Amino acid sequence: MEPAVSLAVCALLFLLWVRVKGLEFVLIHQRWVFVCLFLLPLSLIFDIYYYVRAWVVFKLSSAPRLHGQRVRDIQKQVREWKEQGSKTFMCTGRPGWLTVSLRVGKYKKTHKNIMINLMDILEVDTKKQIVRVEPLVTMGQVTALLTSIGWTLPVLPELDDLTVGGLIMGTGIESSSHKYGLFQHICTAYELVLADGSFVRCTPSENSDLFYAVPWSCGTLGFLVAAEIRIIPAKKYVKLRFEPVRGLEAICDKFARESQRPENHFVEGLLYSLDEAVIMTGVMTDEAEPSKLNSIGSYYKPWFFKHVENYLKANEGGLEYIPLRHYYHRHTRSIFWELQDIIPFGNNPIFRYLFGWMVPPKISLLKLTQGETLRKLYEQHHVVQDMLVPMKCLSQAVHTFHNDIHVYPIWLCPFILPSQPGLVHPKGDEAELYVDIGAYGEPRVKHFEARSCMRQLEKFVRSVHGFQMLYADCYMSREEFWEMFDGSLYHRLRERLGCQDAFPEVYDKICKAARH
Repeated sequence: MEPAVSLAVCALLFLLWVRVKGLEFVLIHQRWVFVCLFLLPLSLIFDIYYYVRAWVVFKLSSAPRLHGQRVRDIQKQVREWKEQGSKTFMCTGRPGWLTVSLRVGKYKKTHKNIMINLMDILEVDTKKQIVRVEPLVTMGQVTALLTSIGWTLPVLPELDDLTVGGLIMGTGIESSSHKYGLFQHICTAYELVLADGSFVRCTPSENSDLFYAVPWSCGTLGFLVAAEIRIIPAKKYVKLRFEPVRGLEAICDKFARESQRPENHFVEGLLYSLDEAVIMTGVMTDEAEPSKLNSIGSYYKPWFFKHVENYLKANEGGLEYIPLRHYYHRHTRSIFWELQDIIPFGNNPIFRYLFGWMVPPKISLLKLTQGETLRKLYEQHHVVQDMLVPMKCLSQAVHTFHNDIHVYPIWLCPFILPSQPGLVHPKGDEAELYVDIGAYGEPRVKHFEARSCMRQLEKFVRSVHGFQMLYADCYMSREEFWEMFDGSLYHRLRERLGCQDAFPEVYDKICKAARH
């Protein structure tokens, strides 16, 4: 009770301070105060509401009964748009601030908003090893349900608030992707409402062109209304090994070797400088040594990336048993390492014990309250990028990241990229091992200028037949964009399905040079 009273008193003092200083000053220069006093409690309320709602809906089995009606309502909205003359492009009616992407698209204000209220798990079929879900189902919902009944997704991307729709229409990756590929590669069927209001189901054998074109299309081929995703048996723990490695060539060699070992269920690297990293490998297990059990997801525990760094500082490896769901969301509490820039003392033991149970603030609420001034500051002085490059180019890529933006830590996550049709595939005819290089934070390179530095980085990624995740700011021209991505199938389907007058091209939706 005492922390709640203290928080209320602090909130009153904060309001007085805001009255004197002005809200914009506080949001820019002392943002942690606003986040701690308002966004953390509000985020907790949101989480409780959505958790209870999802639990009740699943227990009552009401989602499958209502799903058909909701899809028909979407079809009705699309047909009404068509009857009214198709005057503007269509997009989902979900507010832009609710997405996990930091990009702020203005198209929601000019396009026809189609309301899509689809946020439930529809069915878990353990015989077929399939879960059928609606597009706004989050990874937090999925893990809460599946792990409780002994199942999991082969690829379960990190942050709780990532949605199935975003991971399909964009992309998703996790430390198991060296075995299973990207999130799209564990999906077995998509259900969509097309530009004419018709409903279609696509699989690798039924409407296969559409099935392979949907991933990375960012909702520009139709509205996703359901997806079927593979599930696999889960175990209680992840037996995780930590190994500090020094020297870039040794890091790249160790990371590549571990990524090719089939016995590793999980492979991940955290690069703390150009030549210092910790490589982690894990396997699922039902047995754990009690003395090595680490519930890293508990609110009072150190942030995961700081915990991992201790192995580097001690220059010795280690072994821990982490509960499966804690492992899946190991970077959630600190939003990888982004939260240290928002709440500088967030990893302090006192803060963790008193207020860690409210962490993290929801990314959507951070976006909603950042304001135009802060947004521009972030855009110019902050980097959030994931670049996917062939594993053979890792050393060259890390040097390029170091020289162009100099952001640490860097996240390294391997994945196998199958040779399949669509916007993203290897250069050759065979599957190839790639690595996701994630850079999140404030660049330390001298004279950083967002546009020129990012264009330089994008140029390198194109030169090695790599890809840029489309949730982030993209500075490429249209020609450069279609040099990076294979648009042959995508453009053919847009013409066949009548998408040119219904949805913007993916480039016009996500690239800064075209965004409106």
